[in-house]
Amino acid sequence: MENEDFSPSLTPPISPYIEESLSELSHSKPPLFCCVSDHSRDGGRLFSPDGYIGRGSLKRLLLRLDPSPTDYETDTVDLFGFPWVTETALVESTKLLFGLFRYLEPSRGMDNGTVHPYEKLEAELPSVLLGELHATVLYIGKLQDLPSNIHGAFSIQNQGKLLPPSWHLLHLHLDIHWSILEILHLLGEKMLGQVVYAHQFMNQTGENLTNISLFEEHCTHLLCDLVGFAINKYTKFFWSYVNKLLRILLEGTHVDKTRQHFTAHCKDPLGFSWWLVTHLAELYQYSRNGAVEGKNNAFTIPWLGLKGLMSVSKTPFSMLELVKSCCSEQQSPDLYRMANSFQIFLRIVALQMNKETTGTHPWKQIKGRVYSKFHQRKMQELSEAGLMNFLSLFLVLAATAEVEDVVSRVSDLLGLLNPSSISTTQKALIWRGLFAFILLYEEKGLDIGVLADQLSVAFQQAAKEFYLKTTDNTRKLTLWTLLSTYIEGVQEVFETSSYLHLSEEKLLNEGFVMLLPACRESELHTALGFLQTVLARLRSVYKRSSQSLQQSHTAAAQKAPSPFVAKERHLAIAGALWRNFFHFLKSLRLSQTPPPQLADTAAGFSLLAVDMPSTAPSDLQPQPLLSIMQNFGWDEMLNPQLVSRYLSHLIQNSALVASLSGVGSSSYQALSVRSWFRCVLQHHINVTPNADQTDIGRVAGKGNADQLSELTRLVFKLPEMEMLLLKAQIEQSAVKVEPRPALSLFIKAVGRAYAGLQTLAEKSAMVSKALEYAGDILKYIKPYLVNKGPPEGLQLSYWTVVLIPINIDDTKLKGSDRKIVLNGGLVTSSVSGCLVKHWALILATSKAQQLLFRIIDCLLLPHALFQQDKGIPSPMLSVLRDNLPLFLQGLSVISTVSQTQGAYLKQQLRNIIQQYFGRFLPASPSLSAIVNHPILLALCESSSSPRTAQLRRTVLQVITDGYMQFKGHAPPPRLASILSFLHEVLRRSDDSDLTSYTEPLPAVLKCLVLVNEPQVKRLSTETLQLVVEHCQAVARGGPCTQLSSVLRQFVEEHMGVYDLQVYNVLEIVAVLEQSIVIGLIPTTSRCLRDTEHKRGLGKNTSQRNAYKRLLSHLGDEGQAEILNLDNE
Repeated sequence: MENEDFSPSLTPPISPYIEESLSELSHSKPPLFCCVSDHSRDGGRLFSPDGYIGRGSLKRLLLRLDPSPTDYETDTVDLFGFPWVTETALVESTKLLFGLFRYLEPSRGMDNGTVHPYEKLEAELPSVLLGELHATVLYIGKLQDLPSNIHGAFSIQNQGKLLPPSWHLLHLHLDIHWSILEILHLLGEKMLGQVVYAHQFMNQTGENLTNISLFEEHCTHLLCDLVGFAINKYTKFFWSYVNKLLRILLEGTHVDKTRQHFTAHCKDPLGFSWWLVTHLAELYQYSRNGAVEGKNNAFTIPWLGLKGLMSVSKTPFSMLELVKSCCSEQQSPDLYRMANSFQIFLRIVALQMNKETTGTHPWKQIKGRVYSKFHQRKMQELSEAGLMNFLSLFLVLAATAEVEDVVSRVSDLLGLLNPSSISTTQKALIWRGLFAFILLYEEKGLDIGVLADQLSVAFQQAAKEFYLKTTDNTRKLTLWTLLSTYIEGVQEVFETSSYLHLSEEKLLNEGFVMLLPACRESELHTALGFLQTVLARLRSVYKRSSQSLQQSHTAAAQKAPSPFVAKERHLAIAGALWRNFFHFLKSLRLSQTPPPQLADTAAGFSLLAVDMPSTAPSDLQPQPLLSIMQNFGWDEMLNPQLVSRYLSHLIQNSALVASLSGVGSSSYQALSVRSWFRCVLQHHINVTPNADQTDIGRVAGKGNADQLSELTRLVFKLPEMEMLLLKAQIEQSAVKVEPRPALSLFIKAVGRAYAGLQTLAEKSAMVSKALEYAGDILKYIKPYLVNKGPPEGLQLSYWTVVLIPINIDDTKLKGSDRKIVLNGGLVTSSVSGCLVKHWALILATSKAQQLLFRIIDCLLLPHALFQQDKGIPSPMLSVLRDNLPLFLQGLSVISTVSQTQGAYLKQQLRNIIQQYFGRFLPASPSLSAIVNHPILLALCESSSSPRTAQLRRTVLQVITDGYMQFKGHAPPPRLASILSFLHEVLRRSDDSDLTSYTEPLPAVLKCLVLVNEPQVKRLSTETLQLVVEHCQAVARGGPCTQLSSVLRQFVEEHMGVYDLQVYNVLEIVAVLEQSIVIGLIPTTSRCLRDTEHKRGLGKNTSQRNAYKRLLSHLGDEGQAEILNLDNE
């Protein structure tokens, strides 16, 4: 029967449309659930003609018609294999039929007795039928309770003609569940809306059971099971797929394989959409576990992917920015693609709050509704996501309504939370939320004192627990999450505040006094970075405020707060910084490994002392800037990396320079130069061995080197340094930023400037300045000496000290010829004759001699040198080998110019030569070892000079007296090496003073007489020949009296015992210079006669014959002497 009141618009408002060809009824078998498709039409996929849709049963059911009108029209019908009377079977045999259906035996209550009248049974049929349907539902159970192998039939992909039993069993259950729904639906239609009660069930259990409740319950279970199956199968794509299908249904424009599933079309998309909104939106109050959610929900929208995930804001600023985006008047076209449902809700609230109205403001209506939703139990049930939603909601209200009223309410509600039950992450989120409200206060120009006090108290409690030594490390890590949240929040407040006049100083409380000492390295890095930001921001705002005081007529200045009020607040902030932070920084300054940010932060306080000196503590007064710079820049106990980084921030700061000049500090430049000087020397202190072999070590080393190079560049731009270079005739372009060449240039510049001074007063002042620059240099390099390394540090130390007494002698150069070009620390000149000159004039003065004596005692003649059981460590000995030449050159000059300690210095010079000549002398002569001997290198210069000649004479004297003395007839050790060294010295010498050549000659002659070793003989002979040749060259054809005198003495001393050896030596000399030996004939003849006389045996024929052989080589004078000998 068709209902005349039937409307094609159903709820949901969709009218399925089935083609007539598919709605023709089939009588061969009843409809069933079948997912086997019919592929017979052009490869397309259509619904099975035996299914509910293909047979048209579903359409007739939705139209409130009999789904199978042609069935059961015969007199009898076969049910479960038995014939039944069609009209009376269900009425009379209800229990039997359902029992057969449930595979049960007929009830024993049924017998062949008297049968009730049919009318009575027919009247009870709806109630009995309802009870049986309920019993059937309980018997077959839910779909989700089926075994997993039955559930697997849902996933069968390739459907062949033969399907497994599990597939048939699954579809049998689907048919049963659907048939129950169908019967209940038809029962309601037949009863014309009258409610049917299951009387027997209600009498037995006392519970209500109607056709309506059973339909709703069974429909709900069936839909939940089917949706659950789909969700489990398509966990990530289910709702996205549903969204895609709904779009196809609503838009109707997509042509793809999915469209074929929708044989119906939507006649009322708007109505259907509203139905979806009102009904599906209710699903969002349930979690995936079925629990009812409230404000703790993440409100994610599946098709948004990661964009739709609800995330807890990491900073107060990001939290406030999120809220501002919700309050923006301009709506983004991508809002529904980028925001989750709660953000959309917040936007709706903001739009309502901002709506212009002439009546009651929406806030009056929303306020009570929102406030009433939150109470103590509700607040304590909030999760982290719930707290985020709570804070976001109230931030929107605060941004659009009465901010102070909202914040007061928020404070009250947060006060309802039990502190012991709040997790650390929740507490951190609450702090971020409160900071977000503070940022909102800043934007609106409201004082943040109340909120700041609330946060400060909580921060101080956490900092105190963090400070206690009884707090374990795990707890400290947890507390740091809170403390870092506070630090980030305060930093954002200072970064976003325009004028810092709203009680921001309350955020910089005593909690930091406890926090900072307890911080580890990474935590301290964060804290000091925050402090730098606050310092820089305060100084920036303070300067801007001072400028607005001078430019009060500008528009920007008129919008700013009163300069006097702002200044008062700025002074309060500065006071809090000095009080709660600076003393901790001061306690770190003498650390051997201070954090890198310490220098940056100390520089910030230095500049703060420039801007607001009155705020500094009393222990820094009356000149806080000078006190801080002494503490962090000029103190010689400071770590060099700390000093170089600290001074790099300050020495070229114009405001700081002006401030120092204003307080009358004229020595700050010299102190800064000395600190730089020390930093260069101590560059390798505290360097871990092999540190440059690791990535971290290389990065740290490069960072320190770059920092020192930057300080070097800045130091050479100091006015005092520029004046020094000008006096030294060195151009600024010659300056190198590499520390070592720059240090070399600096030392040379000081010496050149001193050499150009004329008056005694200028020279005295320059000596004082030079000593101020150098400072306690031995103290600087002491760590290298004590630790015997590292090698780079030792090398730098000796190299630098060597350079101190060295300078450039260009006093002979005039005008433009005095221009110096420096490259890599080596000095050259456009005019020849520009030689290296020792910085003797400075060190020879009484002011500097003590420094010189300490250099000798510590570096050249240390106590270990005279202790045979210890000796000098090999690293130091290696460094001494490299730098000894310049030491010797420097000391030689100083010893000649010193007026008070010249004799002492000359003796020390001889001691140094005596100690190190043998240490670096090889056991046997080796050309490479000899030519690289440091003492020989000290004597090698491109041209002769008085200082070289003096040093050469000293060296030859020490070697002759200390290393070539025979013990009786025993020669000294390593004699061949000594002679080789001596020969190399004389070979390289071009001295015009014959003393340099004749000084070692007696010892060489003695070697020729007393030693028969071939190598010694050869080297002695070559040395003798070298001496004779040099004497000839110096004499230039004239008589060489000094050489003759030495040879005469040699003849007199050895003729009596070693006459034959003496004659051999004279023969060698005669070959080179006959005239010298001719001059010795009288002496030789006299010594011969004296020897014979002492023997008392008359003439010594063999000795006379040997002497005659010598005389035969001496020309006429020799022949004449032979005649004299024969005539005796």
